[in-house]
Amino acid sequence: MTAPDVHEDVRDRPPVTERRLHPVTPLRRAWAPVAVLIGWALHDPDQAQRQLTRLTTTTLLIGLAVLIPAAALYGFLTWWFTHFAVTGSELRIRTGLLFRRTAHIRLERIQAIDVTQPLLARVAGVAKLKLDVIGTDKKDELAFLGADEARALRAELLARAAGFAPETAHEVGEAPSREMLRVPPGVLAVSLLLTGATWGWLLVAAVVVPLLWTATHSLWTVLAAAVPLLGAAGASSVGRFVAEYDWTLGESPDGLRIDHGLLDRAHETVPPGRVQTVRLVEPLLWRRRGWVRVELDVAGSSNSLLLPVAPRELAESVVARVLPGVSVPPREALSRPPRRARWCVPLWWRGYGLAVTGAVFAARHGLLRRSLSLVPHAKVQSVRLVQGPWQRARGVADVHVDTGANKSVTAHLRDATEAAALLHSQAERSRTGRRDARPDRWMA
Repeated sequence: MTAPDVHEDVRDRPPVTERRLHPVTPLRRAWAPVAVLIGWALHDPDQAQRQLTRLTTTTLLIGLAVLIPAAALYGFLTWWFTHFAVTGSELRIRTGLLFRRTAHIRLERIQAIDVTQPLLARVAGVAKLKLDVIGTDKKDELAFLGADEARALRAELLARAAGFAPETAHEVGEAPSREMLRVPPGVLAVSLLLTGATWGWLLVAAVVVPLLWTATHSLWTVLAAAVPLLGAAGASSVGRFVAEYDWTLGESPDGLRIDHGLLDRAHETVPPGRVQTVRLVEPLLWRRRGWVRVELDVAGSSNSLLLPVAPRELAESVVARVLPGVSVPPREALSRPPRRARWCVPLWWRGYGLAVTGAVFAARHGLLRRSLSLVPHAKVQSVRLVQGPWQRARGVADVHVDTGANKSVTAHLRDATEAAALLHSQAERSRTGRRDARPDRWMA
């Protein structure tokens, strides 16, 4: 190709239109300098208190008169120097006031886009886009956009990621969604009370706080211990209730959609074909009610919860949607380790189980809190047999299967001969499963 042809091609390229975030964004970013001062004060409260006592009213007012405009200017400048644009092959985000950073996000590597609305953002009518990109641990985000603009941009990016042409991506719009289930608030509240985590933290606080008071008679020491314990109890009950409130699961061509949150609303998508492991968790006090919690390991994504609580039959039907062709093995199909394994792990060995079907590797562990992990054969990246000296003496071994989410599922304390056979057969099942697996595509 000659040089004139190159220049002609460059001129023929469509111009890239850069866009800015919503004008309310500077109000969010203006808090950064204030947050630095608050962090310094919390890091050294004694020094901060001494400095504050030395300030006169005039000095304090002058300081506020300087700090507030400076924070506002910082928020405005960071917003002014932040741009984003959608090109034919990538989402480009330029940020930075002093040090410039440009993120080039290839559209075909986008696997999920979440829309979140914190409480104040809902009031202001804006939303945040969080992008799950293959090969990155941290989500890139656009905060904030107008709520309608955020949904439209999400639909366009997903359409581009699915392979639609740029000129038709705008017309595709967001894929329709069909609601599958909604978790009632009452059921969620009861399930959190029955998990035992809240009562465990409260029990620890009830024991530790009186002991510390008896030993030290120091109010500050007691508060320093009680506040984190009570905070942990609140996070395991009230915090989870607020985050998981009105949990709604829907099905659409681009994956399973999740909406939840009492104060901060989140709209998440479980990308098709990227789920590596599904776990059905049964706390002890849930079993009489037949409830389970469904958790996920998704490659390249931090989304890890599919259902906070649901009847087991309904949860199994959802698992069949997440992992097509996979059914949850019944309890009687899970084989326990041999009885001699009790010398390796007394009592707890009874909680281990294994079932291997034509579609899935299923391993269970736990007595009080049972967890059944399901790994489709096509998602197994490697298989390992691990046998310590005490296990060799008892003739048992552990078999680990590694997935694309950098996680492992373990079949504990299997008979050594069975474990060796499982090692070779699982490797063959994984090769066959990957060969026959459907491609990981949006809106397939």
